Amino acid sequence: MKFQDLLAYKKGFDLAMKIFNISKSFPKEETYSLTDQIRRSSRSVCANMAEAYKKRLYQKLFISKLTDSDAENSETQTWLEFALACEYINQETFEELTPDSIEIGKLTI
Repeated sequence: MKFQDLLAYKKGFDLAMKIFNISKSFPKEETYSLTDQIRRSSRSVCANMAEAYKKRLYQKLFISKLTDSDAENSETQTWLEFALACEYINQETFEELTPDSIEIGKLTI
């Protein structure tokens, strides 16, 4: 088994790609702030899961990386709230993405 086979990784990757595609429509002035941050945090969820998987033999390191993954997921949720408040995404999109992020969080802890 490889880390790409993990359900949490697959769901995290799918969410990161949804966010990437949605964020393409964010205003240019957000390129180096909201757009960059939401893309980075959503991608970091998977990157930290991959690192955790490779460190699974070392319990403290494994837990540390999973904690990092969960923290990045929470950051992504925060950026989704900002995107909604700034009207870069609508309520429907927010309500589609947020439960996905919550589910990923449950899978990583």
